[in-house]
Amino acid sequence: MKKDQWIMGIETSCDETAVAIIKNGREIVANVVASQIESHKRFGGVVPEIASRHHVEQITIVLEEALLQAGLPIQEVDAIAVTEGPGLVGALLIGVNAAKAIAFAHNLPLVPVHHIAGHIYANRLVTEMQFPLLALVVSGGHTELVFMKEHGYFEVIGETRDDAAGEAFDKVARTLGMPYPGGPHIDRLAHEGVPSIDLPRAWLEEGSYDFSFSGLKSAVINTVHNAEQRGEKIKPEDLAASFQESVIEVLVTKAKKAAIEYGVKQLLLAGGVAANKGLRAALSQAFSNYPEIELVVPPLSLCTDNAAMIAAAGSIMFEKGKRAELSLNANPGLEIEEYNH
Repeated sequence: MKKDQWIMGIETSCDETAVAIIKNGREIVANVVASQIESHKRFGGVVPEIASRHHVEQITIVLEEALLQAGLPIQEVDAIAVTEGPGLVGALLIGVNAAKAIAFAHNLPLVPVHHIAGHIYANRLVTEMQFPLLALVVSGGHTELVFMKEHGYFEVIGETRDDAAGEAFDKVARTLGMPYPGGPHIDRLAHEGVPSIDLPRAWLEEGSYDFSFSGLKSAVINTVHNAEQRGEKIKPEDLAASFQESVIEVLVTKAKKAAIEYGVKQLLLAGGVAANKGLRAALSQAFSNYPEIELVVPPLSLCTDNAAMIAAAGSIMFEKGKRAELSLNANPGLEIEEYNH
């Protein structure tokens, strides 16, 4: 009988301190996340210095809690997978150094994981991946279309040229006076409004799968300022609905076109903005006429940053023989295609 594989994942790329343990690449046995949202709320965004301090305070507690949840001694773990990048350098360093310390102390293999590969592999905790596939990655720092022909192979066929979708959501929310993080507030408000305000869609040049949201963000800010100057009142729910419709239309149209062109078997949704109800509904509708393409959407708990996704990606990388030395460093600008080799 084949021995069970146990992978520990560690994720500290932004403002979540997370540790998880995954069995055989697909089954979550522990998934602990310490969020810092309350600490960053009053600043309207993540403060890197504060994030790093919180990680230092939380990492040992979260590690112990994950082992306790799993009911597993550290000696049983086969490898330690950790987010190497991209992310905030100070935050990444806490996770990388914790992983190196455990790997060194217990003589365990160290597996470096790309943060976005983690978001994509969160879907493997829902269903087995079928290749070739396309992942639509939508988060605070990233908006990308990633083509995969096999495990561990990533080809970016489209990416944002300026603001990521999540970043645009947060900035528009701030313009409307909503607290950080703004995405969920916009999503909720959008369902109460009517998309009656004309806002731009950036399609870019013919055949491009790239995205651009800075023009849309500026258009929203200008709409609010112009209305204030004229003494008019804009209904925030209508503005939220109009903004969200513009973002979703571009994301869904490009994802559908690419999925058909590349002949994929699955479209995976990944990243924090994957929790957006409007986006989920629009994708479900768009792909309902294409039964040959399976739409896979992870549960809300696996959309935002967590370590289960890092362990899931780490499991594949471990099997492929990807290892890091104890000289591993944080790599805040790590590109996913660099990570292929």
